[in-house]
Amino acid sequence: MVTKEDIENIAILSKLFVAEEDLDKLTKEMQNIVDFADAINNAPDDGSEFDNINNLSNIFREDVVVQSFLCEEILKNAPEQSDNHFLVKNHS
Repeated sequence: MVTKEDIENIAILSKLFVAEEDLDKLTKEMQNIVDFADAINNAPDDGSEFDNINNLSNIFREDVVVQSFLCEEILKNAPEQSDNHFLVKNHS
């Protein structure tokens, strides 16, 4: 059972301010979240594995080497470049 004190402690640990008038609503919402998590945890299962439910195997395509663009072609529209690299502004 989630209490107002639980919400206040969570707020303190999170360094958040919770107004007194919001405590009831937050307590109820948090309890709903906990109830939902409990419902999921207690859901029946048939014991079968959930992994590979579509019975797929080796779904990855073969790597194929293809011709790429030349650096000069890629960089021809770059506003600024140096040593075959794009130059970007440093915003630090």
